[in-house]
Amino acid sequence: MRKVLLTVVLCGAAACAKRQEPDSLVKARALMAEAENPSGNLALLCEPTDAEVYLDGVWQGLCSDFTGSPKGLGVGIGLHQIEVKKQGYWPYTTYYEASGARARLTIRLRATGSQTGTSE
Repeated sequence: MRKVLLTVVLCGAAACAKRQEPDSLVKARALMAEAENPSGNLALLCEPTDAEVYLDGVWQGLCSDFTGSPKGLGVGIGLHQIEVKKQGYWPYTTYYEASGARARLTIRLRATGSQTGTSE
């Protein structure tokens, strides 16, 4: 008959439990992930200030909502279409690719010449 040697390895609760990472390491990992997937933040300064802002065709709010105080228009990775428009003005369209930094975009809409539907 063969003898089988069985080795049992025991570990204490502290030794086998998953070690908690320090907060500084968790923050460093998050910063590295952001660097690999850059996002952007656009501060918009518009005339008129109540023009509507669209990001990739989706309404985001009024231009005055994204002046940078307290927040700008947040965009994710990739190339994005920014459109600013208001009735009675020619629309403005541009493209922005996030670089991980804050950018400022100054937009001055031009009147179409016929302000139908307004009481000015």
